[in-house]
This record gives sequence, C-alpha cells and structure tokens, in this order.
Amino acid sequence: MKRELVISKIREGTVIDHISAGKALLVLRILGIRAGSKERVSMVMNVPSKKIGKKDIVKVEGKFINKDELNKIALIAPNATINLIKDYEIKKKFKVKPPEIIEGILTCPNRNCISNSNEPIKPRFHIFIEGNRVIARCYYCGKKIKDVDKFIV
Repeated sequence: MKRELVISKIREGTVIDHISAGKALLVLRILGIRAGSKERVSMVMNVPSKKIGKKDIVKVEGKFINKDELNKIALIAPNATINLIKDYEIKKKFKVKPPEIIEGILTCPNRNCISNSNEPIKPRFHIFIEGNRVIARCYYCGKKIKDVDKFIV
C-alpha cells in the first residue's frame, strides 16, 4: 500500500513549490516567518520530485509575497514555482526568474569591496545561471559568489 503525505489546501495565500531541497527554512526566513509568527504555515522538506530529484514546499496562509521576497527566493531556488491562492484555487502561477541585477539583497564577501565601506553605496550584483546554480558577481569588485544563500541580507 502506497502512503502519501497530505497537506490541506489553503484558502488564501502563497504556495512555493520546487524549492531546492533543504532550503525551505531559508525561504521562511526570507518571508519573515519565525517562531511566534501569526501565519499558518505548512512545510515539507526533501520530498521526491520528478523535475529536480528532491524538493521542499512551503504554503503560507494569508501571505502574498512581494517583489523583494520573490527576488531573494529566485536566488536560492531558481526552479521554484509560485502559486497565488484565492478561495482555495490557484489564481496565478508562475516560475521565479532571478533578476539580471540586484541591489541591497546580498552582501559582498570581499571585505575590501567599496560596498563594505562606510560609503553610501548599496551592494549590487550581476546574476547569472551556471547549470542549475545561481551565481552572483559583485558590480564593484568582481568577486563571484557561488553559494548566494550565505550572503542574503
């Protein structure tokens, strides 16, 4: 007998599917959901996926993600699909797409970079995909970041 995990539908909110395995907790942090938050959240981690092998899924009742949150999620889960739910039905569904340039989302790991000085400069990065991985390159010093999830503000 095959057993499946069943998670109830949400009435209104956001479902983020095809998150890279193990990144669901980071997605919750990006969304500002922590212990004591009021939102009702369902999360599954490391479940089988035909597309990416293993994936995580996050459902958040009563929350619709903004552009900044969407850009951060696209950096750590470039294969993610966003479903916006109203009255228990998908009203909008789309794949995330990392922007070509981001500002104020990552910090540069180069301590000598001007973006880490006292100058009034926002960190800026060029974003590109290598294989299935998001890579960021600092606009100011050229430093490449391969593990972008460690440098999200």
